[in-house]
Amino acid sequence: MPRRGRLHIPGGYYHVIGRGLERRYIFDGVEDKENFLSRLGDNLILCQVQCLAWALMSNHYHLLLRVSEKPLSSLMAPLLGGYAGYYNRRHHRSGYVFQNRFKSILCDADNYLMELVRYIHLNPIRANMIESLQELERYQWTGHAGIFGKHRKYWHNVDEMLGFFGHARGVARKRYRNFMAKEQYSESGRNLSGGGLVRSSGGWEMLSRLRKEHSCRIGDERILGTTSFVEQALKQDELKIDFRSSLEKSGWTLDKLIIEVCRLYDISELGLLKKTRETNSSVAKSLICYWGRDLLGLTVKEIAARLGLSHPAISYRAKTGRQYCESNGIEFEEMMG
Repeated sequence: MPRRGRLHIPGGYYHVIGRGLERRYIFDGVEDKENFLSRLGDNLILCQVQCLAWALMSNHYHLLLRVSEKPLSSLMAPLLGGYAGYYNRRHHRSGYVFQNRFKSILCDADNYLMELVRYIHLNPIRANMIESLQELERYQWTGHAGIFGKHRKYWHNVDEMLGFFGHARGVARKRYRNFMAKEQYSESGRNLSGGGLVRSSGGWEMLSRLRKEHSCRIGDERILGTTSFVEQALKQDELKIDFRSSLEKSGWTLDKLIIEVCRLYDISELGLLKKTRETNSSVAKSLICYWGRDLLGLTVKEIAARLGLSHPAISYRAKTGRQYCESNGIEFEEMMG
């Protein structure tokens, strides 16, 4: 069965979870955890993603993120790829570090956001790594301590999170502490790791109806929210899918994209593949990477193979292409219409 594509809603809140291969450790000590957090911080800033909660366990991690216009993959791919390379070098090993791809669950902020913050930050207590909230306030491997000014990471958006509990920081911290203590040992939070569409859409009978209406692209494990939230997310996702489908129906392929971009910038396809600093060639490559990946839904692998570039180079050029379009007011439909 083909895996489902990720759901990207700009401004959306996502619970992101990743585990070690066969549930093995992915953090073998302080140095590993600090390296992961340093990479996370750098990429959060680069991708303009906000982090409201986080926790590192020995064999998995939890993040609560608010994304920008850029999809989660623009943050997670360099983070996980870079860390895996570091981990293998440091521990003199080879092969996969993480089990499958990371899991991301779109969250209905109005109804589930604070529950997710509590669920994520209480992980060390649930795992019996520490015993109390007092210890958790000094524990450096979740965002909980940072909320009280200890071990705070510069990229952890504490102010936005506390804003849900009040405007005055002291009052907000007190309310947050009481909120955390209220269900410290509750098992209910475990359901927040998936299954949102089934619960919020009225159970399996409703999910079956959604399938018949061809609206199941989001999938059970990718959304957590009320029925109205699910419907709104489906609608936004449908618009993106419809646009991509219309491009496919119009015959847009990687080959056609390359031909048209080369025509616009008056360069040959052979010239495009040459290593050169010529402005037109550089802009053309960036637009092909950006439009190919983000609009046509082509994989980095196929674009890289066609242009003779590395995977990181494709990601960099896609970013450059997006910035070029935004700076110059360029729309794909206008350029290629």
